[in-house]
Amino acid sequence: MSKHALITGITGQDGSYLAELLLEKGYEVYGIMRRKSVVDYGNVEHLKDKIHFIYADMTDEISLISAMQISQADEVYNLAAQSFVATSWEQPMATAEIDAVGVTKMLEAIRVVKPEARFYQASTSEMFGLVQEMPQTEKTPFYPRSPYGVAKLYGHWITKNYRESYNLYACSGILFNHESERRGLEFVTRKITDAVARIKAGVQEYMGLGNMDSKRDWGHSKDYVRAMWLMLQQDTPDDYVIATGETRTVREFVEIAFGHVGITVKWQGSGVDEIGIDAATGKTIVKVNPKFFRPAEVDVLLGNPAKAEAALGWKREISFSQLVERMVKNDVALVEKELKVKALAE
Repeated sequence: MSKHALITGITGQDGSYLAELLLEKGYEVYGIMRRKSVVDYGNVEHLKDKIHFIYADMTDEISLISAMQISQADEVYNLAAQSFVATSWEQPMATAEIDAVGVTKMLEAIRVVKPEARFYQASTSEMFGLVQEMPQTEKTPFYPRSPYGVAKLYGHWITKNYRESYNLYACSGILFNHESERRGLEFVTRKITDAVARIKAGVQEYMGLGNMDSKRDWGHSKDYVRAMWLMLQQDTPDDYVIATGETRTVREFVEIAFGHVGITVKWQGSGVDEIGIDAATGKTIVKVNPKFFRPAEVDVLLGNPAKAEAALGWKREISFSQLVERMVKNDVALVEKELKVKALAE
């Protein structure tokens, strides 16, 4: 008999890769969707006939209890979140309702309906914020620097609390930045690769970016969802840092992305006056814009995945350069398709 899995946030980047992985493993996959006036399957459009969708909301405990009753899930993966850091300053209450209180409501639904189910909570490296040690491990003190980081820290601790209070199989993956071709355009990595494709095609002059010196530990989502699944296959629940163990600046990401379309970037100025120039044409293709700086900046994140590698047998397979290349190739193809459609319509 096949296992049942319930995924919140199934239409997002991680939800789609996780759904693919679980379907490959023979699971019956259930996904929570919020009811909208127009049905939007997002990143699981290609899987919609293989997934059982349930209308529910992280802010509505009754709907989550119903989702547990319908799915009879053996494994629950909580990937639903208001996941954009910048938006968390604009919508701090909504972020707290979904990313913090919503986790408690999901745990309560499991406790009431099927306490033997296994629960995965998507925690985040943003909980480390103003980092207290390098690199960050499962024992590094937290110091979140955004309403998003604070809300996620509540979600992380309530997961641990339910594990210890009710003996639930509940664990958190402290995932460092992970990107993919399915990343939303509001995230800096996808913003970069989309702009690179458009600048190469001649339909955009330059891209505006914030802090070029921000350092992140970037991996591919496909590798990271495999770690989520592995966490729920262990004898005992625990929390794990999932990261690559290497850090790159936003500037490096930009250089490698442009490099994949044959453009070399030369930098001039510094701080808010820094610009990137196409070495061949002399045109400005990158401008630093102060409006993209965060109110409280997280300067560097670097995770140590040693525990996950040893205990789970997990290892990332897609390198940083391959990640950027995949994203750029995908956006180049999307822009080419978009321009062809536009040309046909004219």
